[in-house]
Amino acid sequence: MSTTTTEHISMFEQVLARFDVAANLLKVDDQTKEVLRNPQKTVIVSLPVVMDNGKVQVFQGYRIVHSTLLGPSKGGIRYAMDVDMDEVKALSAWMSFKCAIANLPYGGAKGGVTCDPRTMSVGELERLTRAYTRSMADVFGVDKDIPAPDMNTSGQEMAWIVDEFARVIGHLEPGVVTGKPIAIGGSKGREEATGRGVMVATLAALVKLGLDKNKVTAAVQGFGNVGQNAAKLIAAQGIKIVAISDHTAAYYCKEGIDLDKLTTYWASNKRTLIGYTAPNTVLISNEELITCDVDVLVPAATANQITADNAGSIKAKLIVEGANGPTTADADAILNDKKITVVPDVLANGGGVTVSYFEWVQNRAGHYWSLDEVNTRHDASMTDAFNHVWQASVEFGASMRSGAYIVALRKLDAAIKLKGKY
Repeated sequence: MSTTTTEHISMFEQVLARFDVAANLLKVDDQTKEVLRNPQKTVIVSLPVVMDNGKVQVFQGYRIVHSTLLGPSKGGIRYAMDVDMDEVKALSAWMSFKCAIANLPYGGAKGGVTCDPRTMSVGELERLTRAYTRSMADVFGVDKDIPAPDMNTSGQEMAWIVDEFARVIGHLEPGVVTGKPIAIGGSKGREEATGRGVMVATLAALVKLGLDKNKVTAAVQGFGNVGQNAAKLIAAQGIKIVAISDHTAAYYCKEGIDLDKLTTYWASNKRTLIGYTAPNTVLISNEELITCDVDVLVPAATANQITADNAGSIKAKLIVEGANGPTTADADAILNDKKITVVPDVLANGGGVTVSYFEWVQNRAGHYWSLDEVNTRHDASMTDAFNHVWQASVEFGASMRSGAYIVALRKLDAAIKLKGKY
């Protein structure tokens, strides 16, 4: 449920605005700024696909490699009607920063296809995915560029990519994508990893703010993979979820949302929340959810939800960004003035790529870890990343968002200088 009614907000401009703040604080030179403001590689393909009615439809596909300074590029593939160059460019840059913050040996990339997957059959989606894979076969590679699921893609699409890529190159490379089903080399814990990272970041921030997790309330915007898992994992830690939403409806319950009952309804109602009823639970607007009286707000839906128009009305003490780009750059100053702590997307939702890295490592070693081992390593990695960002924000007297970009820029700047130029 979008709250933005103004003109289109460029996601890449939002990235550059945050990048510039951190670059100025860190005093990085013009060489580093120029390199990181420009993606390394941009690939646009046309994908003719035979639809179920026998007609050919041509789809537009994208893959943007922002950086390979720290390792092979890493980033998801999304299927949506609003996929465009600006969005993919922004998301690829975010991945470069996200991987650096998480201390992973990866650069950043992102891909997407402009389509409406909700109107497509399984056969059409398979043919589209295989066409996209063939078109990107010279871009992808276990040591070059490693895709993963993103919006409207899942382990099924990754399975098709693994199979089609193997057909093209003549042998199986399971590590060419992550987020695969466990049966074909996926990692335990991957599906809930992004939500788990949000949970770990939330707990770490509450400790820094001196707030008791058993005495705080939270609102979660979004009930997809990230929002649903984050809500359940946060609630399991004793935090009361009093408001929640998806793209169809938002609800508030002072006594706490019954997440088990809500999930059962969602699963039986075509994966939507509209029409849900429960005692003392009221239907609210998405705007009311964002500005409701809670301690913790988790925007885990889509971009540009917290803007200059509503930031001044937010009551939460802590915002933990599960989605990519949920807060616009012009809202940052307002939140800072209100002394609201924001754990930024490039840190908070880094759990997904962290476990993707674990999957890649397991694929390459041919040895697979238990769920406990994955979760233990994940939690330690996310906590370490949080502490580095917190320390940078304190060191520079800046927000956690700027602190996160500073952590990333230090690594990327060092790589640029060490590798040299030509």
